[in-house]
Amino acid sequence: MLDALRHDAALVEAELDRLLPLPDSGPRRRLQEAVRYAVLDGGKRLRPFLLLQTARLFGLPPARALRAAAAIEMLHCYSLVHDDLPAMDDSDLRRGRPTVHRAYDEATAILVGDALLTQAFAVLADPLTHPDGDLRCKLLSGLAEAGGIAGMIGGQAIDLVAEQSGLALADIEELHAYKTGALIMEACRAGALLGGAEQQEIEAVLRYASDLGLAFQIVDDLLDAEGDTLAVGKPVGQDAAAGKATFVSMLGTEAARARAGELVQRAKDSLAYFGGRAAILQRTADFVLTRQV
Repeated sequence: MLDALRHDAALVEAELDRLLPLPDSGPRRRLQEAVRYAVLDGGKRLRPFLLLQTARLFGLPPARALRAAAAIEMLHCYSLVHDDLPAMDDSDLRRGRPTVHRAYDEATAILVGDALLTQAFAVLADPLTHPDGDLRCKLLSGLAEAGGIAGMIGGQAIDLVAEQSGLALADIEELHAYKTGALIMEACRAGALLGGAEQQEIEAVLRYASDLGLAFQIVDDLLDAEGDTLAVGKPVGQDAAAGKATFVSMLGTEAARARAGELVQRAKDSLAYFGGRAAILQRTADFVLTRQV
């Protein structure tokens, strides 16, 4: 599983390197450098990995899904840059090195996020991503929904409110279904669409991704509560310091870990329809449960 993750991460890294503009000698150079700093040489590349592996599930080789995988990673990286800003999570460390607003400045970090968000859609809209315009429109609308008010941004808005008011467990699950789960679900949906999956196959993949996304967030909460900053690559203990309601604060560490295990098993069960073809996606669920970063 880790070999597959590293293999696909290298493919995505090379594609991102190719798609992101090289710094020139003009006034945009600082921004161009910061964009590449925000994206390259870091991260698990889990979302593009899920897209590539779901496409493989339906027989599509990675070369034909790489642009879409790179686009979803651009949008994810934009969200990290903006999440780290002083007005949001105010984080100094991301992926084991200074966040973009610390390495450069706040204004540049805002522009980096804006640039990556728009570039993600430019990549998807290009016929090089797929010759079928209708399919490209589905990819574009799917990413817009997953990354917008109905998805990731909506979840972030709920998260900001959560710092000032208490949330019930059901509210926390809803928050993270938007903030974390929506983009993970879109990665799997996009891979299935590119692979020509039937509707019932897409639905099975989405059930997998929904449970996987929630399990991923619970493990994130556990790492924030128990992890080490050096190992995790970003500050830990911030949720508790901010008084945020999390799965750990609501359930306790052992019950939260048990809940994550239940979700992972349910995610794997959703792939039983595909038999052995889904082995890597099933192992990915196990990786999400046991990850330390």
